[in-house]
Amino acid sequence: MTTDWRPTASIETLRGRARLLAEVRAFFAARGVLEVETPVLGHGGSTDVHLASLSLEATTPAGRERLWLQTSPEFHMKRLLAAGSGPIFQLARSFRDGEVGSRHNIEFTMLEWYRPGLLLDDLIEETAGLIRHVLGRDPGPLRRRRYRELFREALGFDPFTVEIDALRRTASERGGLDMHDAEHDDCLDLLMSLIIEPNLGREGLDVVVDYPASQAALARRHRDTEDGQWVASRFEVYLGGLELANGYDELTDADEQRARFIEDNAARRGLGLPEVDIDIRLLAGLEHGMPAGSGVALGIDRLIQLALGRASVAEVMAFATPRC
Repeated sequence: MTTDWRPTASIETLRGRARLLAEVRAFFAARGVLEVETPVLGHGGSTDVHLASLSLEATTPAGRERLWLQTSPEFHMKRLLAAGSGPIFQLARSFRDGEVGSRHNIEFTMLEWYRPGLLLDDLIEETAGLIRHVLGRDPGPLRRRRYRELFREALGFDPFTVEIDALRRTASERGGLDMHDAEHDDCLDLLMSLIIEPNLGREGLDVVVDYPASQAALARRHRDTEDGQWVASRFEVYLGGLELANGYDELTDADEQRARFIEDNAARRGLGLPEVDIDIRLLAGLEHGMPAGSGVALGIDRLIQLALGRASVAEVMAFATPRC
């Protein structure tokens, strides 16, 4: 008889998970941040070329329609912000196809929150505070690390100015893959994940800032004080070599957001990937007016894994993908 009906997390671990989720809610309640719930299905999905969205066909009042399982609750939450919700947070079920491993699961829980009027530096501090609160200890000092400085230190070149042939050669040699026809950002992503990320957050919380403008996603852009190049107004937080959070100074311009969605789908076509339906209701919300501010998405399963000392996210989920 099969035994794979059993949960991937022990009951003791699930009790610990419940306690930590209560701590998350207490953290935001103390700050007056409203908990919300939004759909896991939407008429639009993530156009990001690095994410594989899942979709299904459903019978709706409009007939048979394609709906998208959300890769994060971002689009619906931004519509709430545009409607005047004020600061909000959510523990949301999210879905990304093909992501299975010690740090990933196809279905997972995303902690996401938005702070109208809050500057990105202040959100970094709040994110660090939330991490410390859930861990129940101080993991060490908070360090801001510039993206291009990390590449200079670890690989000896500036990722913004390096020639593409030299970048491809380095990515192939250090990454162990044939990257000789790869795009600039794909080479940087490979080197970041294999060479730089494993060493981040080893002596505290490392916050990486000033990513390339091409990696802005749904964030604003600003000029690098070093040489005036455009960079993304975003950050990522690392602890113990593990990426925990990704925050943005949120883009509120509907026309710019539409252009980025269209650009994403063009890139998907070029790579032979399926196009993803653009979320026209998000664009309508942005046109109505979303307040300026910042937001962050945090992989709560990963944080709980660290807090409870488990080896993988599957060990803190009741039924990870292989046993769902």
